[in-house]
Amino acid sequence: MHLDWLLERFRTALTQPALIWAGREYRYAWLLDRLDHWRAELNRLGIAPGTVVALESDFSPEACALVLALLEADTVFVPLAAGAARSYARELQVAQVQVAVRCRAEADSEVTRRDVEVTHPLLVGLREAGHPGLVLFSSGSTGASKAIVHDLARLLVKYQVRRPTFRTLSFLLFDHIGGFNTLLHTLANTGTLVTVQQRDPDAVCAVIDRHRVELLPTSPTFLNLLLLSEAHARHDLSSLRRVTYGTEPMPESTLRRLREVLPQVELSQTYGLSELGILRSKSASSDSLLVKLGGEGVETKVVDGLLWIRSQSAMLGYLNAPSPFDAAGWLNTGDEVHVQGDYYRILGRRSELINVGGEKVYPAEVESVVLQAPNVADATVYAAANPITGQMVVAEVTLRSTEDPVTARKCVREYCRQHLAPFKVPAKVVVRDSPSHSARFKKLRRRE
Repeated sequence: MHLDWLLERFRTALTQPALIWAGREYRYAWLLDRLDHWRAELNRLGIAPGTVVALESDFSPEACALVLALLEADTVFVPLAAGAARSYARELQVAQVQVAVRCRAEADSEVTRRDVEVTHPLLVGLREAGHPGLVLFSSGSTGASKAIVHDLARLLVKYQVRRPTFRTLSFLLFDHIGGFNTLLHTLANTGTLVTVQQRDPDAVCAVIDRHRVELLPTSPTFLNLLLLSEAHARHDLSSLRRVTYGTEPMPESTLRRLREVLPQVELSQTYGLSELGILRSKSASSDSLLVKLGGEGVETKVVDGLLWIRSQSAMLGYLNAPSPFDAAGWLNTGDEVHVQGDYYRILGRRSELINVGGEKVYPAEVESVVLQAPNVADATVYAAANPITGQMVVAEVTLRSTEDPVTARKCVREYCRQHLAPFKVPAKVVVRDSPSHSARFKKLRRRE
């Protein structure tokens, strides 16, 4: 029932490509046929409404068809990204997973039943309401990852509003709120989801070139790597109409360089949290870091410089942590913002703010300058303890070409002294062999 509107849209686009996987097109008619197959398979396996089902996969056509079948069957869906060199034992335990499916590239799938009783009130509540659910795990960069529970009957509502149709690259991962949003947004508008097996700049640009991709949703860290690699010059990216970026603040210098090399592309900032979903957003312009946030059923406010959001599609809560919402349903995002009329400038997480003798330093601002220093390829800025000022600024850099580390550190600090206030200049510069980012292409900031 919750997907009737979506399947009706599929029937109006039977001959159009829904997915491109490993160079092959899969049409909406194929997707509907495989949905029939998975309906029958779920029935054969006795997977009833409310069953908690984990699916380890990437955006393969079979996995996408199975996801739709799981949502239609009112199960609680737990996506797990394939290819991670780790065990998902903890996630399976926390989410009280009863059936685990490993979906391979072709029709072959491995199904494992687990002798688990679902007792958590949030999961029981979804089953009693007859609603499909979604469990996502936070990245866990600041501690143990949290298990985030969504009522998909609420989350799916926004996708019923028709939006422009694009050929969209599936850059964000299968178990990421942004990746899940990309899948549903693309299919809900009968677009084409173009999948990638590798997420390095040349591989991504080659897929954009070959399949005439129009929309690339990604992160500022990846876009900086793309510029550094100059992959944009080795491939035809003329089909690109939009590049959206989120998950972390965009360095102003990176945005400016993107505008120069991709002048035909609309550059747009997105904003979302696993706890809230992806919000509607509108950048003031392609060369601006000001963004308007909101959309249907979303309210925003700023309290003491921090962004607070209340959304009708917010999560139900965590499986393994207290609720972060206040009594009125507002969530403190932890993001520092500057307000300019109806627009916000996202400055970064307050937890990542560097306090140098009482002066605020935002890592993204320093990174934007460090990235312009001679021979610097990438930069990550974070705080370290200082006995005099409380904290000091540390910059980790990777270099474009081999250089004596002592000379490189001196050059970076000298460049920063010319372009930053003294308290913002990195007191320590660390030269690394590789960029400091996660598998999700998000900077890994740490504190010393």
